[in-house]
Amino acid sequence: MDDGGAYLATMRRTAPLVQCITNFVAMNVMANVLLAAGASPAMVHDPEEAAEFAAIAQALTINIGTPDPRWVEGMLAAAEGAARAGVPWVLDPVAVGATAFRRDIGARLLALRPGVIRGNASEILALAGAAARGKGADSADPVAAAEDAARRLAQTSGAVVAVTGPVDYVTDGARAFRIANGHPLMPKVTALGCSLTGVVGAFVAGQPRLEATVAALACFGLAGEIAARAARGPASFQTAFIDALHAMTPDDLTLGARVEAA
Repeated sequence: MDDGGAYLATMRRTAPLVQCITNFVAMNVMANVLLAAGASPAMVHDPEEAAEFAAIAQALTINIGTPDPRWVEGMLAAAEGAARAGVPWVLDPVAVGATAFRRDIGARLLALRPGVIRGNASEILALAGAAARGKGADSADPVAAAEDAARRLAQTSGAVVAVTGPVDYVTDGARAFRIANGHPLMPKVTALGCSLTGVVGAFVAGQPRLEATVAALACFGLAGEIAARAARGPASFQTAFIDALHAMTPDDLTLGARVEAA
């Protein structure tokens, strides 16, 4: 991948409508991040309209961070609606291994064949059926420990699988990439990881899933690096991050992306 900026340029030119079914903590941050990136977010989750809306969106993202039975109904309806309409959708299996309720949600959504799965190492291990050591929504496993599970999950599900951490790992089961962009302040701001899932959704709308996912992760991580130069701590970092994402040009991304084949 030599020109990640081309994927950013296409995403901004099309300004995709991204339906975001996400958690209470993430909604505001995620909407602002998507607007800064160049997409159009819509927080539509109720089962009365979730499937209908998925059919008119350009991408769907589903995050199981704060689930309840009605939201789960909306998630399933939206995923089914997206599949019928040929709309790509991204699964963010937050803390999927923590409880039986979450494991069941993860399995039901996985059966609906997401186009991309993005999670930390513990979440990907748990979704793949392997032993994981997650602490709620936080990973207790290193990215490298989940690489084999990610490849197997990609092969069995047909999804591109992104394991995010200090160095991200993305695979479609055959090819794989590592992305080294990012900054240690990023995990100190709640909902940035959830927001990344939305950005992945925006990038994969109408673009090749593997390459677009890699470009999205590089773009997000590079914005973190740029933001950290001006930040004094997590609060100022969040503001600087949104500004950096908004100001990033395709050339910035092409030059700054640290991506290598794995």
